[in-house]
Amino acid sequence: MGLPEDFRWGVATAAYQIEGAVAEDGRGPSTWDTFSHTPGRTRDGHTGDVACDHYHRWPEDVALMAGLGVDAYRFSIAWPRVQPSGSGAVNAKGLDFYDRLVDGLLLAGIAPAATLYHWDLPQPLEDAGGWMERDTAYRFAEFSYLAAERLSDRVDMWITLNEPVVVTAYGYAFGVYAPGRTLLLDALPTAHHQLLGHGLAVNALRSRGARSVGLTNHYSPAWAASPADQPAADAFDAFMNRLFTDPVLLGRYPDLMGDAPFIRSEDMSVIASPVDFLGVNYYNPTRIATPAEGPLPFDIVDITEYPTTGMGWPIVPDAFLSLLRTLDSRYDLPPLHITENGCSFADEPGPDGAVDDPSRIEFLDAHIAAVRTAVDEGVDIRGYFAWSLLDNFEWAEGYHPRFGLVHVDYETQKRTPKTSYGWYRDLIASSKRR
Repeated sequence: MGLPEDFRWGVATAAYQIEGAVAEDGRGPSTWDTFSHTPGRTRDGHTGDVACDHYHRWPEDVALMAGLGVDAYRFSIAWPRVQPSGSGAVNAKGLDFYDRLVDGLLLAGIAPAATLYHWDLPQPLEDAGGWMERDTAYRFAEFSYLAAERLSDRVDMWITLNEPVVVTAYGYAFGVYAPGRTLLLDALPTAHHQLLGHGLAVNALRSRGARSVGLTNHYSPAWAASPADQPAADAFDAFMNRLFTDPVLLGRYPDLMGDAPFIRSEDMSVIASPVDFLGVNYYNPTRIATPAEGPLPFDIVDITEYPTTGMGWPIVPDAFLSLLRTLDSRYDLPPLHITENGCSFADEPGPDGAVDDPSRIEFLDAHIAAVRTAVDEGVDIRGYFAWSLLDNFEWAEGYHPRFGLVHVDYETQKRTPKTSYGWYRDLIASSKRR
């Protein structure tokens, strides 16, 4: 069978990771500005203040995408750039930037795919309780409406949330990402309020003419360390892979949510508002054991029998294929888009200035092969977005990991396409010659 003729090849980025210009043209502070400027929160104290300076260099970056021949570009709209306080008046200059970017993409023949929330919550909303508060869901719907009011005539795909499980787990439960709170299981309201915000945003987007609306989840197959650890692996699967998918596609939570007092009777029908696609982010599987003690029903243990990326993540393309099969068997799925897949390695220019990254090529090739196999087996996958176009600010790890197809010298902002850039360009071109 092969990939469908209209299969979309793309690349992905996120606003705080690449834009910089954090205090320009009326942008307000986000939780990531606050977090990264708090001593000890990010590696070597790195911040996104400048990042890849995409805010000023976006024409150069669009030209790089055009050189790749991609069909679509997944970017995120910085909420604090559009609504600095998280509610109320719109910052016109913030939306003007995305106007320019979207028009530039269309001029280059690239379809814009906009993510509305890629973790950069306006700090005033966090000061009022953040995603622990139900009101944040309504503020998110308002922001979504305003963004669509300006851009829905030209943006081809809308993604409401990016990886909400990471916000709940890393941001509110364990405190390793912004906003840095350590609520453990008391962070579960943030899951519900993000999902409620998603459902409200779906309806807000549609009211402004948005054509294709979905959300993006992070998925990681749960491997039990032993047969006795299967209940713990099931608990991890419920949290990581089902908590933000079951409510949207099945209209109910997995058992771990229970009869929570913050869930209102009318919420589930809002959360289950029909979506046009589901975004799938995949990087690696997770091995799970039964905890000896502690508040969580699972422990994560190392996977040591596979090669790893520069982040220490196991490289297991077969687990990606298994995930796609599981999603297809578990749900009556809308079309899927692989909205993130990629790897970090220590990529640096050689003596001739070239950046050779054969390990990334091998990683992408094997994972795209898994997508092809899944499509051959009948899984409806419509697109693949490589993470990432550029090396960028990698959250708590700062500028150390390099995920890009394009190397960025952060001192000079020089962009250098890596060997993988040429490989991906040739792959896209060959797929279009079929």
